[in-house]
Amino acid sequence: MERSFSPTPLVSVDDDNVDLHAKLEFCNPTGSVKDRAAFWILKRAVERGEITSSTTVVESSSGNFAIAMSSFCRALGIAFVPVIDPNCNVATEQYLRAACDRVEKVTERDSSGGFLLSRLARVQELEAALPGAYWPNQYANADAAEAHFLLTGGEIAGTLDSLDYVFIGVSTGGTLAGLSQRLKKEFPQVKVIAVDTEGSVIFGRAPRARKLPGLGSSIVPPLVASAEIDDVVIVSEHEAVRGCRALLRRSGLFVGGSTGSTYAAIQRYFAGRGNSTEWPRTLFLCADRGTAYAETVYNNTWVAEALGEETRTPATVAG
Repeated sequence: MERSFSPTPLVSVDDDNVDLHAKLEFCNPTGSVKDRAAFWILKRAVERGEITSSTTVVESSSGNFAIAMSSFCRALGIAFVPVIDPNCNVATEQYLRAACDRVEKVTERDSSGGFLLSRLARVQELEAALPGAYWPNQYANADAAEAHFLLTGGEIAGTLDSLDYVFIGVSTGGTLAGLSQRLKKEFPQVKVIAVDTEGSVIFGRAPRARKLPGLGSSIVPPLVASAEIDDVVIVSEHEAVRGCRALLRRSGLFVGGSTGSTYAAIQRYFAGRGNSTEWPRTLFLCADRGTAYAETVYNNTWVAEALGEETRTPATVAG
């Protein structure tokens, strides 16, 4: 593949408790952190001969990975069929239907109450039915983790001279696995805090229907097993909404739901440290822009109708 990446900005973010820094992954070519994995998976597959000019790539995605794949597959001149579900943002679905000749949308919830298992079942059907189909399997593909080890992690290590904490949202596990391995290597004392959402089963909690795409999973992605995690914070979807809006109002960063969740986790994790003389250097990723969430996270009517009244604040769960 001829495309390559320029480093994304790393900026300071005003905070009352920590020396906070944000890696602006929404500055990647198609606007999210998923560009890294999509690019690297395709690059490696082409190099191994697993993808040729006659290949059709088929993948399950809640949004951003599909956007990245659609762009890079167009650049390669090959077909891409995304498998999405009703939680996919309207703007994202419209983009995919414009960019791809075929979009598959599952509508039946699976046994976990979500759609991931239904999406994966449809991927398997398409893989069997389409000649020359290739399934990247972003949930288990080691190339996804390698992308973040080499690219994202390499950029961070080349910019910061020290790091105390990094908060990483978890969905397919590729970002968490690759970035945690690289940052533990470069900054041995760094604490890696994984951020997940209520209703996700990744860290042993009961499955539940979720409304926001991005964080969480109805399966335990194999890539998570290779991640180096010190602690886990579980965030509600209400906290994700508040995190998005707080980050916009305080720092002018217009971000998506997974970033809002991660920011909310940081605020809860370090709450009450305002009078501390120590300001730990803390990093998080702005995984994508808030544009696709304008009608959900940033829409009061949608929040009230889709999420309802918040009943509790979840606790931090040790990793």
